Amino acid sequence: MTEFLYLQDHYLKEFDAKILEILDSKSVVLDRTAIYPKGGGQPSDHGVISTIDGTRYTIKDSSKQGEKIVHVILESFPTDIAGEQVHCSVNWPLRYSHMRYHTALHILSGVVFLKFGARITGGQIYADRARLDFSLDDLGRERITTIESEANTIVTEDREVKTYWLTTEEALRRKDMYKLSADLLPKGLDKLRIVDIVGFDAQLDGGTHVAKTSEVGKIKICKTQNKGKDNKRIEIILD
Repeated sequence: MTEFLYLQDHYLKEFDAKILEILDSKSVVLDRTAIYPKGGGQPSDHGVISTIDGTRYTIKDSSKQGEKIVHVILESFPTDIAGEQVHCSVNWPLRYSHMRYHTALHILSGVVFLKFGARITGGQIYADRARLDFSLDDLGRERITTIESEANTIVTEDREVKTYWLTTEEALRRKDMYKLSADLLPKGLDKLRIVDIVGFDAQLDGGTHVAKTSEVGKIKICKTQNKGKDNKRIEIILD
């Protein structure tokens, strides 16, 4: 089992860990990690594992497999050092970009839900942009202007962003708390993690976020697409 440090501290840049398993020369499991595994539309973090002899190995990808995080290594990793201690670091510029965009998408989805009652049908975060699809029948110029303006109001209000856990039963009673369409809601979990932009929006979420909305920077809607009947895409970039 891996301890998911990225859920406890989104700003953790370095950590020590023990090698639990070496699945092959490219796949390593640690007993604890701050490397976010890809999922929920957020890409994997990148980082570095430094072994006791000082050799550095590049983490180019990671994924969650049950209660373990598998780190994919760019170089050939030694297969005879299971159980040893290592020092790891997160590629901070990439992680922080993902954090800013993820919080920006929560602001965006909160505005769209409050103004138009539309839920999320899909989404993806990149290092330099992000997008969400919504169950919207109309996304004209006036709506785009309104969404962008109100999203940036939340940014400038510098609201706190905090996380906490609720039982699944309790969380799903809060209809305002999930912005996903029904088929995207998590299943089979005893508790759910909540990301709360205080006084504005709370959502089920397992990703990493900034601590204050001002860290997001200015949100600009750079592209919209009609993805079919009642399905519209909004793509954003950040200053």
